Amino acid sequence: MRIVSWNVNGLRACAKKGFLDFLNKCGADVVALQETRAFEEQLDVSVAKPEGWYTYFSPAQRPGYSGVAIYSRSKPSRIETSLGVEEFDSEGRYLCATFGRMSVASIYFPNGSGKDRDNSRVPYKLDFYRKVFSQMELKRKKGPVYVAGDYNTAHHEIDLARPKTNKKASGFLIEEREELSRWEAAGWVDTFRDRHQGEEGHYSWWRQFGGARESNVGWRIDYVFASPSASKKVLRPFIWPDELGSDHCPVGVDLKK
Repeated sequence: MRIVSWNVNGLRACAKKGFLDFLNKCGADVVALQETRAFEEQLDVSVAKPEGWYTYFSPAQRPGYSGVAIYSRSKPSRIETSLGVEEFDSEGRYLCATFGRMSVASIYFPNGSGKDRDNSRVPYKLDFYRKVFSQMELKRKKGPVYVAGDYNTAHHEIDLARPKTNKKASGFLIEEREELSRWEAAGWVDTFRDRHQGEEGHYSWWRQFGGARESNVGWRIDYVFASPSASKKVLRPFIWPDELGSDHCPVGVDLKK
């Protein structure tokens, strides 16, 4: 089984860059999308309901903003789109599909920078982290859980090209990084880093100017975290930096049968 996660930076835009070709060639059983930035009715039917896929969307109330989706080859037994907190649910950041005992969540964690790049959204971001964590802690009691998405935080210095110049920037603040440490302290596994310890240069997001992607000056902020029981099923984690449909690239895991 393969789970792929991708921040598409606007699904309508990504669709014009070959999203459907990617979807049908990537070999995934479940595809978790973030930053879809569209209501389902705004999507071409070929994108909203492609043949051979079950599709689920959780858009933000605000048009053209945020939003997550899950595409699945098999029909989930349960779909959740609510964290039970209006200020989170209204931004379309959470979607969880359950398949028997196993759950796959597609989550778009907030950027803490704020409109004026003053880190004004960091408190909201931290509250969101904690709510998701508590929700996933409950869910892992029922079976294996994979939390896929754009976490909007590089956990360690190895996870971004220029850590020293970004220590005061949202995405690499101590308090944000501590939230990821909270997951690991509770037994959750960063599936990619677990198998690629000490390896530099693995990133999933690059700025769209200054040749950042060509120079690989990036950040690893997209993850698949696995609960302890789920981590035992991971065969191979991956990052696909050559997929160019977005400023992020897909990440994911292959699971044992």
